[in-house]
Amino acid sequence: MNLAFSQLLMRWVILALGVMLATKLGIGIRCDSGSTLLVVVVLLSFFNAILKPLMVLFTLPFILLTLGLGMVVINALLFLLVAKLVDGFYVASFWSAVGGALVVSVTNLVLNLFTRGPRGPGGGGGGSMRPKKEKPVDVIDI
Repeated sequence: MNLAFSQLLMRWVILALGVMLATKLGIGIRCDSGSTLLVVVVLLSFFNAILKPLMVLFTLPFILLTLGLGMVVINALLFLLVAKLVDGFYVASFWSAVGGALVVSVTNLVLNLFTRGPRGPGGGGGGSMRPKKEKPVDVIDI
């Protein structure tokens, strides 16, 4: 299976677990069926890829002023948008959407820590343990 496709599926599974956990906690979010959950996950992924960068760009001063807490507001607004678009997915209020956004964010953080690959020797993210190849040095003879 293609690595990029398997990573996309893994992100969708993690997002689905986060949304499902948010519905089970009784914070005002409800999802009627598994197929509705699938539509919600696809729409949230799509909106996170397309709308979220635009919203971040336009609200950057607010995000900086709130030291990043504005991102929770953006995620909550995306939750509310998906609830308006999908029949069978209900968000009771803005504060329920904030709670759902926080639950999904924490779930994402925790599960991504467990599912990422081993770290490389340089301390960067997700590299393999193989030694890095030396880059050839350009030599100019005069």
